[in-house]
Amino acid sequence: MTDILQEIVANKRIEVAEQKKRLPLLTLREWMGSRFSRRPRSMRQSLSRPSQNGVLSSGIIAEFKRRSPSKGWLYHQADVTSVVSAYERRGASACSILTDEKFFGGSLKDLEQARRAVRLPLLRKDFIVDEYQLFQSRAYGADAVLLIAAILTQEECRHLSELATFLQLEILLELHDENELDYINPFVDMVGVNNRHLGTFHTDVTTSFHLSEALKVKLANASGVPLLVAESGIDSPETVQNLRAIGFGGFLIGEAFMKAKDPGGALQTFVETLQ
Repeated sequence: MTDILQEIVANKRIEVAEQKKRLPLLTLREWMGSRFSRRPRSMRQSLSRPSQNGVLSSGIIAEFKRRSPSKGWLYHQADVTSVVSAYERRGASACSILTDEKFFGGSLKDLEQARRAVRLPLLRKDFIVDEYQLFQSRAYGADAVLLIAAILTQEECRHLSELATFLQLEILLELHDENELDYINPFVDMVGVNNRHLGTFHTDVTTSFHLSEALKVKLANASGVPLLVAESGIDSPETVQNLRAIGFGGFLIGEAFMKAKDPGGALQTFVETLQ
C-alpha cells in the first residue's frame, strides 16, 4: 500500500472502531434482525445470465459514487434513489454503492436507500478490513461485498470470505497484479481486476488484458471458477466487447456515468451501443 490507500485504510480502521462503540455487533443484529432474513440476490447470476430474446445481459455493474480522491466531486448532489432506479430501468445488471464517506462522499444510508429502490443485486463497495463491516453490509441490504487483496493478508481475506459466505453475501475479490493471485480462495464468487492502482490512482485498462492470461492459468483446474469482472477505466462499449472476448463477464463502471448530468441516460446510450 502507498500514499492515499494507506490513508484511506487507516481512517477506515478508526471509523469502524467508532461504529462498533456506537452500535455494538449484538445490538446491530438485534436492531436489524428482520433484515438478516431477506434472501440476497445473486450478482454473479445477474451478470452471467444467458441471452434473452437474442439480447445479452449487459454485464454492467453501474456504480453510484459522488466523488473520488483523484477526480474530486463527480456529482455532489446526486440522489441515490433516482440514480439507481434509472440504472435498473436502463440496462444495468447490478449496482455498486460506494459507502465510504470521507473519501468518496457515500454512506451506509445510500446502500439502505438503494435497497429500497431497486431489485437489482447490490454490491457494497468499501474498504472492508473487519468482520463487523460484513454484518453491516448484510443488514443494510447488500447482496455482495468487495474484498481488496491489497489491504488484507491472505489469511484475513480467506477468513472474511468464509464469513461473508456464511452471511449469504457473494464476494468480489479485487486484484491488481499477479502477486495477488494466491488470494483467490474457494469462497470467492467473482474476481475483479482493478485497472486503477489504489496507491497512485493511475488508471490503465490494459491491466485487465494483461492479467486475464495469468487468471486463466490460475483457475484452469479450479472447481467453481469465479466470474471475471473488469473494474475502473472502462469508458467505451468497444472496451467491454474486447474484454468479453477474453473471458470477462462483468464490468464495473462508475465515473463514465456519474460525471454525466443524467447517469441513467449515459448508461442507456452505452448499453444500446454495446448491443
